[in-house]
Amino acid sequence: MTALPTPNQPAPPRTRARAQSQFQVAWGQFRRNRLAATGGVFIILLYLLAIFAPFVAPDGLSNYSTTSITRYHAPTPLHVRDPKTGIWGLYVEKFAQTMNPTTFLQEFRPTGEKCPIRWLVPGDTYRILGIAGNLHLFGTGNPDCKIFLWGAEGLGRDLFTRTIYASQISLTIGVLSVFISTLIGMVMGSLAAYFRGWVDNVINRFIEVISAIPGLFLLILLRSLFPQGANPILVLFLLLCILAFISWGDLARIIRSQLLSVREQDYVTAANALGSSQGRIMFRHMLPSMTSYLIVTLSLAIPGTILLESGLSFLGIGAVEPYVSWGTLLNQTQDGGIASITDRPWMLIPGFFIVFTVMCYQLLGDGLRDAFDPRKRQ
Repeated sequence: MTALPTPNQPAPPRTRARAQSQFQVAWGQFRRNRLAATGGVFIILLYLLAIFAPFVAPDGLSNYSTTSITRYHAPTPLHVRDPKTGIWGLYVEKFAQTMNPTTFLQEFRPTGEKCPIRWLVPGDTYRILGIAGNLHLFGTGNPDCKIFLWGAEGLGRDLFTRTIYASQISLTIGVLSVFISTLIGMVMGSLAAYFRGWVDNVINRFIEVISAIPGLFLLILLRSLFPQGANPILVLFLLLCILAFISWGDLARIIRSQLLSVREQDYVTAANALGSSQGRIMFRHMLPSMTSYLIVTLSLAIPGTILLESGLSFLGIGAVEPYVSWGTLLNQTQDGGIASITDRPWMLIPGFFIVFTVMCYQLLGDGLRDAFDPRKRQ
């Protein structure tokens, strides 16, 4: 039993509960969701891999040999111990292309020459965040004995290297498009909710007009108008910006409906009575109430844009040579037909990255939605 304080003994001081902001409470709830936290960690790792892709990749983006043909080279096995000498050490075997006398198909067979794998190997020069370098995380240092962790594609280029480089485009351009669309929808929805009247009518009629535009057909039409010699990355970015410009309508309508109720709150009325400017009331008092909704919307809209970019590149109107994205790599898979599945399934690895990235974003978005929802807090 707990001893009661005597008349001469002072009562123990009361501990005051520390007030927490909305983001602190949401962060505490988010950390308890293991799936959402795992998805967020993997997304961070994917973006770090995209930033440091030139360093992690053992080869250059478009490097291929004109003397040693490695078209659709199978993944090279990694060995950690020499079975003849018993010496431990990571190495790969050099492969040579020979014709199978039975099937008359070109095959790759080991020659017996061993190529030890080294760390921090000098190679092609690159720039990461403006810093020049030529060291690669691993490699053999022998241009005639390359490491094909995930095999090679149709021109004999390392698929592991190209998949990592492709993440730079697939993960970046879609995010920029979503931010542009969110910014436009946020501003337009706020203007419609605050001013109402004729401003609200004009914005709503404009939303109805752009909602009737078929986005995919518009992108195909606009892509055909650009000259063939234009930078494909610039063209893809402009196409996604145009898509962002015609896809902000739904977000603007939701923000408008939410802010119409916020506009009648007491703190907005008090700010208006104190003489605050309309811009301050809108961006300092009204829009912050939509922060949690915007965070969840961004986390759920980004994977959709990544899928869209991959689809455009798969159709050949997105990133093209000398640039590469996950959709471009999948486009090369269809050149082999059913053989890409039966004979060289490693060509489908970029598709796994698309599925994995979208799944991580969905887990992150669901976790953020539950963390910001007071009804689902634990």
